[in-house]
Amino acid sequence: MSRPLFSQAIPRREFVWNSLAVAACCIFRGSAQAVPPSKEAPATHNWMLVGSQTAFLSHLPMFDHLSKAGTDYITPHRFQVILQASFESGGTHVTNLYFAERRSHPTTKMFTVSPMKPFVLPQLSATQPLASFKGTIFRGHLERGGQPIAGMENVTVRVEKVIHFHKFDPKAQAPEALEYFLFGRGKELYLAHSIVKPPEFDQILSVEVTGVDPTDEQLSSTILIRIPDRKNAPSDRIKEDQQVTAELPGGAKLAIRALREFYFEEGELQMPATFDPTPEESKAGFSD
Repeated sequence: MSRPLFSQAIPRREFVWNSLAVAACCIFRGSAQAVPPSKEAPATHNWMLVGSQTAFLSHLPMFDHLSKAGTDYITPHRFQVILQASFESGGTHVTNLYFAERRSHPTTKMFTVSPMKPFVLPQLSATQPLASFKGTIFRGHLERGGQPIAGMENVTVRVEKVIHFHKFDPKAQAPEALEYFLFGRGKELYLAHSIVKPPEFDQILSVEVTGVDPTDEQLSSTILIRIPDRKNAPSDRIKEDQQVTAELPGGAKLAIRALREFYFEEGELQMPATFDPTPEESKAGFSD
């Protein structure tokens, strides 16, 4: 694991192991109580970053473990969140620095964002929402040797839109067929795998879509799509260069061609999480 160079926050992996140690103490001593879900504590919330014309952030989620009553996942990362964002430094827009960095490193799939300070994730969807936070932009995975981008250390991450926000519910039933959230802007479209309950997987793909032509207004919130002929399993996920037929909730059909798989993670969405590469991650080239 590589600790973020410009962040004083605790990396997620270290937080997870500390949380599991605390949970074990609670089980054996029977004394400490879990923090109620309504009283979220600040935490380091890292993000995957995609987009070559518009910047989109996807929270790196986890399940960790269940509360004693089995009614909630005990981790501040028990949310799937997608944001549209922009970056500023000293009052100047610097989002183009990220776009330029992505263009100059065409073989790099993963770009990530690490906040400078912990914050409460549900504040993003509160009545008076969190509008920005400070962070550093990395080329590569910040927990796996990623490098900060020059000029994008300690920038202001401006939240333009909260496109998707949901909390994981232990009572939820995992779908049998593959489901994704369609998001993007203009012709730049992406799929994020819908995360429900462990064992799960996180995935982000760039795609071309025919059969529907969603407007930017429609894409201001994610659009749920279903792949009826594929099981909701990592091995059956949509892969690069594949073409599939998908369904919208109303039954309308659309054709999807996968362009590039920017992110795939399986181990961290298990319960308990594992940080060793899974066979499927290694096969997909996301083991480093």
